[in-house]
Amino acid sequence: MEIGQYQPNTDGSGLRIGIVQARFNENVCNGLCDACTEELERLGVTGEDVLLVTVPGALEIPLALQKLAESGQFDALIALGAVIRGETYHFELVSNESGAGISRVALDFGVPVANAVLTTENDEQAIVRMSEKGRDAARVAVEMANLAVALEQLAQDDDEQEEDDAR
Repeated sequence: MEIGQYQPNTDGSGLRIGIVQARFNENVCNGLCDACTEELERLGVTGEDVLLVTVPGALEIPLALQKLAESGQFDALIALGAVIRGETYHFELVSNESGAGISRVALDFGVPVANAVLTTENDEQAIVRMSEKGRDAARVAVEMANLAVALEQLAQDDDEQEEDDAR
C-alpha cells in the first residue's frame, strides 16, 4: 500500500507572521524575540511581513493573539514569554492559563500559533533555552502556516472534485 505524505515546508516567503512578546522577564523575552526574528528572516519571511506586539506578561499574551487572529491578516502567530518559578503557586497559574489561552486562540480561529512561552525553574534554565526556543517558534510557525494552506487547498480540491462528479 502506498501512502500519500505531505512534506514539511519551511519556506516563509510571502507569509505574514504576528508575534506577541511578553515584557516580564525582559532579558529572556528579548533573547527569544531576537532568535525568532533572525530565524524567520533565514526562512524567507521579510521584516515588512512581521508585526511584533508586546504585552506586560504571559497572561496577556492570549488576548493579543486573539486580536491578531481576528484581523485575518496573519498566516501564523507566535507567542513569546518566560514564566520562571518563584516561591508561590502563581507560577502554575500563569503557566497553565497562558498555555490554555494560547491553544484556544489557535483552535478557535484556525490559525497556527507557535507557543514559545518558556516555563523554567530558574533564570539560568531560561537563558540556556531562549535562543533555541525562539528559533524553534519561527520554524513551527512557518511550517504550520504552510501546512494549513496545503490542507485548505486539499479541501478545496475535494470540493471541486465532488462538484465535477455531480455534473
